[in-house]
Amino acid sequence: MKVLIVEDDMIISLVVENMINKLGHNLVGKAASGDEAIELAKEHKPDIILMDIRLKGEMDGIEAVIEIKKHIETAVIYLTGNSDKVNYDRAKATECVDLISKPFTIGELTRSLDLVS
Repeated sequence: MKVLIVEDDMIISLVVENMINKLGHNLVGKAASGDEAIELAKEHKPDIILMDIRLKGEMDGIEAVIEIKKHIETAVIYLTGNSDKVNYDRAKATECVDLISKPFTIGELTRSLDLVS
């Protein structure tokens, strides 16, 4: 699967990238902001986006997903450090595949990715 990682914390981004590589998926790009995520998603058309909810810039991950889905058909798994009810409900409204709370294991990520394929 082609995977786009959207995460503004560089260390977490690298950890997720290593997990994706270990699982044999193809990383097509990494973004730290919503605007960057939208551009990369339109350019690479990933099968799945691993999206942090809190991002650099004005736009959060949920807003970025809403914009991305206007342009391409893709699956989304949210990675979040704050799974409060409001953000959970907003994320679910975007028809995401799953919402994983940080920190998470490669096993949890595998289970979520298996929901896509």
